[in-house]
Amino acid sequence: MRRLPVYLLIDVSGSMSGEPIESVKNGMQTLHSALRRDPYALESAYVSVITFSSDVQQIVPLTEVAMFQPPQISAGGGTSLGAALKKVTECAEVEVQKTTADEKGDWKPLVFILTDGVPTDDVTKGLEIFRQYKWGTVVACAAGDAADVQELQKITECVIHLDVTDQGAISEYFKWVSASIASSSKKVDSGGDVGGMDELPPPPPEITLVKP
Repeated sequence: MRRLPVYLLIDVSGSMSGEPIESVKNGMQTLHSALRRDPYALESAYVSVITFSSDVQQIVPLTEVAMFQPPQISAGGGTSLGAALKKVTECAEVEVQKTTADEKGDWKPLVFILTDGVPTDDVTKGLEIFRQYKWGTVVACAAGDAADVQELQKITECVIHLDVTDQGAISEYFKWVSASIASSSKKVDSGGDVGGMDELPPPPPEITLVKP
């Protein structure tokens, strides 16, 4: 069976302490519940969670939706976005099945990045590695006014912005991510591939699409 890999890159730096990180925890619970109710996501979606602060960790390896459990996370440290891009590429190289002469591999992975600050490491090298991989849709979310939108635009054309990082805004973000995974799962079920923001559900009012 061809899987639809989904990688969630979550900023857990010190600036996410308090309400933002609690909102992310609740948001992942919302995502978990929504995907488990969707037959297409249950059939094909596999989810991984990678957190980045001063360190980068894949705290949930690529896991089928039925077995996925939202992880426990806490905030503190810097914002190693470059290292996170390197890490997700390394994980995909190992976890995502490639097409061979005998059978087709997994669908191109979806990547959703959430960050509220400015990278504290050199993004250039990690970005160079990230660009070498054939991703499906990559969406970067700049949460709050302190997020570096220009840096995110170097990663992907699909950049969205949340004005605030409160419970309501973060919740709407994860609801939209859930809907995007569900619609992508439905599309690949019919044999299509996913490769752009225009193929995802329209974002809610709390989410602004940043124009290039």
